[in-house]
Amino acid sequence: MAPLPGAELVQTPLQLYRYLLRCCRQLPTKGIQEHYKHAIRQSFRVHSDEDNPERIQQIIKRAIEDANWILNKLRLIPPPPTPDQQLPSSRRP
Repeated sequence: MAPLPGAELVQTPLQLYRYLLRCCRQLPTKGIQEHYKHAIRQSFRVHSDEDNPERIQQIIKRAIEDANWILNKLRLIPPPPTPDQQLPSSRRP
């Protein structure tokens, strides 16, 4: 299952870049979103000189798989409790 609809339409590095940045919006916190946006930008810069079409398609496929794995992993982690949530009565100080 793809993290966002349209993963199958990604064919170019620029489409991949935009797709991955949209995936970041699904991440639970601003800090995590910024971390992955930074990683996406760095990876895009590192691979910007790649001109082998087979290698580009390999990178696209792997990046979409990685995005799917990260989003699924972070969906399984429960969100941190909010300050207004109270401790159970047995744990109150």
